[in-house]
Amino acid sequence: MSNPATAPALSYDHGTSPRTLIGETIGAFFDRQVEAFRDREALVVRQQNIRWSWGELARRIDDLASGLLSLGLNPGDRVGMWSPNNAEWTLTQFATAKAGLVLVNINPAYRRSEFEYAVNKVGCRAVVLAPALKTSNYIEIVEELKAAGKLPRLEHAIRLGAERTPGMLNFDDIACGGSNADRQRLAEIGPGLQFDDPINIQFTSGTTGFPKGATLTHHNILNNGYFVGEGLKLTPDDRLCIPVPLYHCFGMVMGNLGCLTHGATMIYPSEAFDPLATLQALHDEKCTALYGVPTMFIAQLDHPRFAEFNLGSLRTGIMAGSPCPIEVMKRVQERMNMHEVTIAYGMTETSPVSTQCATDDPLELRVSTVGRVLPHIEIKIVDAEGRIVPRGATGEFCTRGYSVMRGYWDDAAKTGEAIDAGGWMHTGDLATMDDNGYVNIVGRLKDMVIRGGENVYPREIEEFLYRHPKVQDVQVIGVPDKRFGEEVCAWIKLRDGEAATAEEIRAFCQGQIAHYKIPRYIEFVTEFPMTITGKIQKFVMREQTMAKLGLTADKTA
Repeated sequence: MSNPATAPALSYDHGTSPRTLIGETIGAFFDRQVEAFRDREALVVRQQNIRWSWGELARRIDDLASGLLSLGLNPGDRVGMWSPNNAEWTLTQFATAKAGLVLVNINPAYRRSEFEYAVNKVGCRAVVLAPALKTSNYIEIVEELKAAGKLPRLEHAIRLGAERTPGMLNFDDIACGGSNADRQRLAEIGPGLQFDDPINIQFTSGTTGFPKGATLTHHNILNNGYFVGEGLKLTPDDRLCIPVPLYHCFGMVMGNLGCLTHGATMIYPSEAFDPLATLQALHDEKCTALYGVPTMFIAQLDHPRFAEFNLGSLRTGIMAGSPCPIEVMKRVQERMNMHEVTIAYGMTETSPVSTQCATDDPLELRVSTVGRVLPHIEIKIVDAEGRIVPRGATGEFCTRGYSVMRGYWDDAAKTGEAIDAGGWMHTGDLATMDDNGYVNIVGRLKDMVIRGGENVYPREIEEFLYRHPKVQDVQVIGVPDKRFGEEVCAWIKLRDGEAATAEEIRAFCQGQIAHYKIPRYIEFVTEFPMTITGKIQKFVMREQTMAKLGLTADKTA
């Protein structure tokens, strides 16, 4: 609820709620939830044919936590997880939390040098890994790096699957390898853990330089999962389909911890996103909620077999991860029965969600904003000098509160650049706030196009081009121009079977948007470069466009 003393004038707000913050560690809270929901279904993993109750999940988690302690691991030690979505991921997430170990999420898309950097940066003593994913042979990568002496602090490589690899441990052996003494030690560790202890490190996908390890606590992620779930009105009767990666906050916090805090069921349709597998899971499991980034929803809506599946059980869910096109949001509500779908906005460093729409917000607000501030969080929008801007003005979105990370692991300089002396996390996102506290993200500071002195926000042009009946998806970037400094370029993905010309697209824009916003360059593509979480890599688009068109980065006139 907005503060009436400041709301009319300045872009500042804070969230209030009768619901207090959870002042417990993940392990302590987990045990209490298990007592309440022991026989209810907790986890369904479709590709592994797994269905576990909360009681069964708890038993397996305690087994794994004891097994990890049997390796000589101690609270505070880092344990990497390098795998797509599966039951072992979830077991490891909760087992490390109960044992006071710090879970290090390793992107399944990482290759050799990225894996080496991440493991060494945080000093992992153990890594749990899938044998392989797509074209990456994880076992081979770890073996080669260890043989070359490039993983000096890694003592235990724990592989998934039934096969055995010399020099590696098997996950199932660890899970049943704990002794009574290890179980006793686990029981003693729990009460000594504090909710402000670091429990999770997630690497941000930097566009330049090395990724940074955002360090999150029990308090950060348990509470964020809870309040996101509250925003969806989750209950123990809800069944949440989680096709987003667990290595990312969307899956492990908003998904797993959102379900834990409400006794709801976690459902994984496949190890990596597959639109058909997701539709099948929604149908078979009678899911009531679904998560995804816009590209995932588009892939499901446009799947040739979409009409075969009954999605009548769906009620709510979240579309997040990148700007959500208004037209896509409307189709999700109408065709997928997700009338209470919400938009959430945040970043890894803030656990992740800062703002979220309410399930009963008017349609227009749910398709045009990212909602209002979550409970117990503060937000403000500031200009280049750090001063709060008036309502309606554009500036950088900042947030403060329980959700802000401890910092970047072993990187005080980068932490200081991101979190100011007042404890505000500077997101790098451009936003506006209306008189009622609803926030609209208009782009990234670094993505804003400055054409001939005019500030152009790609999001605005993208939203307009989504209205074209032939356009399935669109991304807008700025590219260098000797006359104007930058020019507007649109990458357009057409609907199946459609054809269009650049002239046709520009004609669609004439008289509808300002002339300087009309794309000078239009590229028709079949896909966009993106991260494994579905985030568009606009810097890659820019580089590819510059190379194709022979443009240089010299922006002087």
